[in-house]
Amino acid sequence: MKKQLTSRTPWIVLAIAIVAAVSSGRSQAATPEAPTTAYRDLQVQVIGTGKPVLMIPGLNSAASVWTETCATLQPQVQCHIVQLPGFAGAKPVQKEQWLTSMRDELLAYVDANKLDKPVVMGHSLGGALALMMGSEAPQRFERLVVVDSLAFIGAVQNPAATEASVKPMLQGMRQQMLAATEEQTAMQVRRMAPGMTLSPQGVERVVAWGLTSDRATSAQAMTELWGTDLRPALSKIQVPTLVLGSWAAYKPMGATLESTRQIFTTQYANLKGVDIRMSEAGYHFLMWDDAAWLTGEVKRFIKL
Repeated sequence: MKKQLTSRTPWIVLAIAIVAAVSSGRSQAATPEAPTTAYRDLQVQVIGTGKPVLMIPGLNSAASVWTETCATLQPQVQCHIVQLPGFAGAKPVQKEQWLTSMRDELLAYVDANKLDKPVVMGHSLGGALALMMGSEAPQRFERLVVVDSLAFIGAVQNPAATEASVKPMLQGMRQQMLAATEEQTAMQVRRMAPGMTLSPQGVERVVAWGLTSDRATSAQAMTELWGTDLRPALSKIQVPTLVLGSWAAYKPMGATLESTRQIFTTQYANLKGVDIRMSEAGYHFLMWDDAAWLTGEVKRFIKL
């Protein structure tokens, strides 16, 4: 089996894990770790008074995924930690184009709060939103930090893939996600969560978030994330961008640091001057698994 694996295997497995982390359809309010304020469909925690940094979580994640990272950046950073609707117990909203709507709401939040050249930092799906914001408003931000996210997941397995070619597969996957029973979904979430983080406490958090996310939101967001090719838009980004990647979870399957780095290098070829760094030890949730490394890279990059 090991000989059949390719350099694309890590992100194929990660993609399966993301799909597995969908909701049971139950609604359970997330417990905020700091006071939140509402802005349109977003909930935002503001912590600190320094350089503004907008922190966006990934698919099905709670805002608290960034709590520890924010704490390590004090007192030089003012964290604006976003809770996206429909994830981890947050109230869902219906949008025809969910990712684009979230991009526009985040851009509006930055303007409404008069954030001066903020840094945008996003994990996974949040990283895709950071790229979308940077390409839509090239002069608005100081820097972008993208944590374990690619520009077109649909092309990882097949480099020749297009948005049109992956659409039928994604529609079928979306229907399967929506049709799964609560028991089936819960079993998949619990089975796949250990591959997302080395932290036992982190595994518990990932499971809890998956089981309290809105099923329809998760399915739509995943479909749009996989089916949107951001590679052509990367050339519009005019600010320094740091991309932090993971690979260690897939080492037993034949992945290497260099083979995984090449995936990132290929995906970000259109982003001039991109700074790609790879964690030696962390799984997908790098803010937990390789926290000191991630914080050090962020501090170096945003010049704290």
